[in-house]
Amino acid sequence: MKYNNPIIPGFYPDPSVCRVGDDYYLVNSSFEYFPGIPVFHSKDLIHWEQIGHCLTRNDQIRLSAGFPNSIGIYAPTIRYHQGSFYVISTNISVKPDRGGNFLVWTDDPRGEWSDPVWIDLPGIDPSLFFDDDGKAYYTGTASHSIYLCELDVHTGLC
Repeated sequence: MKYNNPIIPGFYPDPSVCRVGDDYYLVNSSFEYFPGIPVFHSKDLIHWEQIGHCLTRNDQIRLSAGFPNSIGIYAPTIRYHQGSFYVISTNISVKPDRGGNFLVWTDDPRGEWSDPVWIDLPGIDPSLFFDDDGKAYYTGTASHSIYLCELDVHTGLC
């Protein structure tokens, strides 16, 4: 099969992909752009269709205005567990009350996503792991450290 590289032309950095049956879902950084965190779907990892965004409502996320493009939504990770899709990411902000790690979830990646569940841990590049026993774990990095904790995905508490 022939394909072009990149498979998603344009500005789509920090991709994360998960597989659900025969379907693949991809999210990527959106930085200061809104709506945030584009969501793509593919059947073959080559042909991708954008099916929506995770952050579509102003009350979901507060982005800093008037600052350089080194702020905003960074390095989201998408996961699927027991019928729900989860995206965890970091909002880098110059204002402390607007930034931090958060996750959103949905049962339909083409539809609306939840309000953010904020995770009170420092760092960037967060990820989620769902163990076979149903427990969820948060990982992230900050100041030359790696954080790992069991996470309640509904409250954001470790």
